[in-house]
Amino acid sequence: MSAESTPRPPKGTGPAGRKLWRSILARYEMDEHEMVLLRELVRVVDRLDELHALVARDGLMVDGPGGLDRIHPAAVESRQLAITEARLIAAQDARVAPGTAPASGRGPRVYSLADHRMAR
Repeated sequence: MSAESTPRPPKGTGPAGRKLWRSILARYEMDEHEMVLLRELVRVVDRLDELHALVARDGLMVDGPGGLDRIHPAAVESRQLAITEARLIAAQDARVAPGTAPASGRGPRVYSLADHRMAR
C-alpha cells in the first residue's frame, strides 16, 4: 500500500499502535474484516504500553487490603490483554502457502506474530 492510500490509524492511537499500523499496512493489503482486527490490535498494543508503564512506575506488587501486598491490577490486566493480542494475531494469521498467491493475485494479506514482534 502506498503512503498516500494507507488508511489513517484509529483516532487516539498511540506511538506503538501507529508504528504497528504503518508497518503492517506497508507490507500487506487487507480486506475490511482484516482491518477491523488490525484496528483492535493497535488499541490493545497501546493499552499494553499504558499498563506496562503503570507497573514500571508502581512496581509489580502494591499494597492491598489489610496491608498485605498483592500483584498490581495493571499486571493482571496486561496478562489478559496479552492473550487478546495473541488471539487477534492468530485470527489474522491465515497465510497462503509460501510461493502461492490467493485467487485475487494480491499476495499474502495477513501478518504473523513474527511481523508483529518486529514492528514493536
